[in-house]
Amino acid sequence: MTTETARIEAFSDGVFTIAITLLVLEIKIPAPGSEPLSVQLWKQWPSYVSFAISFAFIGIMWINHHRLFTYIKQSNNSLLLLNLLLLLGVTSVPFPTAVLAAHLGKTDQRAAAVLYSGTYFFIAIFFNLLWRYAASDKWKLLAAEVDRTAVHHITRQYAFGPLLYLACLGLCWVSVPASIAANAALACFFALPPQRALLRRR
Repeated sequence: MTTETARIEAFSDGVFTIAITLLVLEIKIPAPGSEPLSVQLWKQWPSYVSFAISFAFIGIMWINHHRLFTYIKQSNNSLLLLNLLLLLGVTSVPFPTAVLAAHLGKTDQRAAAVLYSGTYFFIAIFFNLLWRYAASDKWKLLAAEVDRTAVHHITRQYAFGPLLYLACLGLCWVSVPASIAANAALACFFALPPQRALLRRR
């Protein structure tokens, strides 16, 4: 990496790596002798669901972060701060994942789902702020020969993020499984390249 943002990218990659690794720690090793191993493994199904969804989410967030920094080639203090706030959300993902795994299917699952969806709503906001700040003509942070059509597609795709994640948050009061499924669908949407995502939405 030879751009001015090389250290930002390297630091961010490290944070994503640690966050995605911590997720697996919430899947406990069954203790021998208490119950048949197959029963204990089956009882941990909420942990498997939470792990799989959060692993996918963090992986897709990393893909999107990588996409943004193929266009962002300059940095300033505000960009550094916005990137840190985004990474704050990323590093917090293992906690709501653990809470959701512990309470999914139980009486407090709605509160756990609100915490879980709220975390992704927070992340969506700062993804938007980071990109909109970097893409502003005022700061000149994008590459000189940047494809403006691609920049426009990213801006349009990201514009829907906070609203859609807010809808997932509201859906927690209607149906927790539906809220989790909607979060998973959004992850698939943001995994698509911006041009294809907009075409799929239309």
